[in-house]
Amino acid sequence: MLRKAARYPIYIGLLSGCAFPSQMSAASHEAIMDAIRAAELSAHNSWVLISAALVLMMTGPGLALFYGGLVRKKNVLGTMMHSFCLMAVASVLWAVIGYSLAFAEGSPLVGGLKYALLRDVGMEPNPTYAAGLPHLTFMAFQMMFAVITPALISGAFAERMKFSAMLLFMVLWLLVVYSPLAHMVWGSGGLLNAFSGGLIPCLDFAGGTVVHISSGVSALVCALVLGKRLGYPHEPIRPHNLPLSVAGACLLWIGWFGFNAGSALSSGGLAASAFVATQLGAASGALAWMLAEWAHNKKPSTLGAITGAVAGLVAITPAAGFVFPIHGLIIGAAAGLACYLMVAKAKARWGYDDSLDAFGVHGVGGTVGALLTGVFATRAVNAGLVDPSGAALPLGWIDGNAVQLLRQLFGVLVASALAAAGTAILLRLVDWLVGLRVDPEDEIRGLDLALHGEEAYSLES
Repeated sequence: MLRKAARYPIYIGLLSGCAFPSQMSAASHEAIMDAIRAAELSAHNSWVLISAALVLMMTGPGLALFYGGLVRKKNVLGTMMHSFCLMAVASVLWAVIGYSLAFAEGSPLVGGLKYALLRDVGMEPNPTYAAGLPHLTFMAFQMMFAVITPALISGAFAERMKFSAMLLFMVLWLLVVYSPLAHMVWGSGGLLNAFSGGLIPCLDFAGGTVVHISSGVSALVCALVLGKRLGYPHEPIRPHNLPLSVAGACLLWIGWFGFNAGSALSSGGLAASAFVATQLGAASGALAWMLAEWAHNKKPSTLGAITGAVAGLVAITPAAGFVFPIHGLIIGAAAGLACYLMVAKAKARWGYDDSLDAFGVHGVGGTVGALLTGVFATRAVNAGLVDPSGAALPLGWIDGNAVQLLRQLFGVLVASALAAAGTAILLRLVDWLVGLRVDPEDEIRGLDLALHGEEAYSLES
């Protein structure tokens, strides 16, 4: 901070009423430094709060519109209700206990109860996580990740799961899968935390393992346990309103800047680098999917283009703050191609019904991004990992640290195993308690009327 101030001696002198810094009193100098620190903290706090709002926008309206347009019209409200209700449910659960399980000190696998009911989470910074932000701001930013992650899973069981079962499953999933995994990757002392002495340091800037792999693998398990929708795949099940999905995809794209650039937890150069990498990842993902589909089907579809953009955004998420922005083009394109092959080829061959391709996009895209982070991460972008002397340590393969790729693979396997096992057990428990799937008559009638007593489109009014 003093070095920054020394770059502007004339301005400091004018502010203090003196011609030059040498004429300032110690009190005047300290007052100016306090003002500079306060201005910086205010800028960082403003950016992260705005980013938190952008991430919330990703769930509603972004994901709600994206998923809502992809289902049949008899299920659009029920599908959008998943995203909207989780904005409320996950927020309450996060404040009561989820944040503490994720970020309080505990074991390498899960945090403790120090921050339960937001105890000791106030306006003063927490130096462990974000020394330049109020602790409440950091908690609120992380809350929005806890909101959207379970909402992503809902794309796998759309059009056939009971609303009561969805609510119970999501509450349990946040406690059993998400919070422990967030602690392992981002929490102090977590098993996979690269910046806090984790046993296997795994790089995950904004949620490749914590958000996308966990939700994607859980989505696959949900699809397998619940079984196929009635008529799938013999009867055509088409999106009822693609313009809604396009609008949702655009809002997701915009909100993702808060997701990734906000994870810098400051308004400086690292946020700018993550911002540009995010844009390039989304763009190349959209183009890669579109070109692959064009070559295979002779026509590029709107649905393919927006899905490819989301795949690129998913893949760049763990890498955004560790790689040169230009590498976002490679990561996004790789994810666009890999996710296209999973959705267009592998899903049909394997025969599972992942309604809205939550696994094909988030599980596969998150895995691609996590692994390529181990390749392209560099200390030239993020020098946060240092040795005892303070020198920046190499991060990825291009830095000469090829073993990081193996660590990333280990992180992928841990996240996948926890998500798969936890989801399978929780689904069986929920099925025993309230039942998972709606009755066949209700599924044919549509979940909007059967579960919520309303319709999205009324031709009589």
